[in-house]
Amino acid sequence: MTSMPHYRSLQAELETLTTEAFRPELAEIDRLPTLEIARLMNGEDATVPAAVAARLPQIAAAIDAIADRMARGGRLVYAGAGTAGRLGVLDASECPPTFNTDPSEVVGLIAGGPSAMVTSIEGAEDSKELAAGDLAELGLTADDTVVGVSASGRTPYAIGAVEYARARGALTVGLSCNADSALAAAADHGIEIVAGPELLTGSTRLKAGTAQKLVLNMLSTITMIRLGKTYGNLMVDVRASNEKLRARSRRIVALATGAADEEIERALAATDGEVKNAILTILGGVDGPTAARLLVESDGHLRAALAAAPR
Repeated sequence: MTSMPHYRSLQAELETLTTEAFRPELAEIDRLPTLEIARLMNGEDATVPAAVAARLPQIAAAIDAIADRMARGGRLVYAGAGTAGRLGVLDASECPPTFNTDPSEVVGLIAGGPSAMVTSIEGAEDSKELAAGDLAELGLTADDTVVGVSASGRTPYAIGAVEYARARGALTVGLSCNADSALAAAADHGIEIVAGPELLTGSTRLKAGTAQKLVLNMLSTITMIRLGKTYGNLMVDVRASNEKLRARSRRIVALATGAADEEIERALAATDGEVKNAILTILGGVDGPTAARLLVESDGHLRAALAAAPR
């Protein structure tokens, strides 16, 4: 059982956090009309992008470091508890269909394991050892990156993940929503998005969660752009795993090449449905096997493969 002095110490610590601050001007919010509460909440949400904008240099530096390691075969691992953990799992799970990554390349770890995605696992976030154990199963290398995510910046699971990873030579990023956080201090790259106190005191699934989602979107998306997973703003590595994505694949080839439907169908047939390869056969004037070879030689970067095509 946790002692009373410990609780007092934790309470004093929480009272210093911007994300936990009480806003007396909102103390009567429950008495307002629904539309007015919605306006207040929308106004709060509108401040988040500006808070992210203030940290763009730190975000960009982290992305460049992540991309360098992933280009050498490293993995991107998110680690967090509660909402922060769920956002990391969400971002990781969307990379395979969007960028045709292997599920092992971008990984989301949540304190308490997969069941914590839908059920609160009490106490899991308080364990640095749990984070170390989860990462040990992955067999981290110096080419991997671990991003600890925690709104408060003090969650032991996120800090433990970063400390374990850094001790093993992996790149570390600490994403929090409070200034001067322990998480940022523990990481190679600290990213602190200070969006201010929440509409509901301490409910960090609100502005803090939105801020974390925006930054995680940037980390994965821009890293994939740097790795050649896009051609311009087209998702040329999209995995056509359903009818919608198959239709999108044809549209992407059309947008990239301006080719007629019949030529697009021939190109996709010749490249086993691989969008990037199909674009290269059309724009580069090469056959399917040549397109595949050129892309391997250019590490998957379509622009470099096009430059190397004989046409």
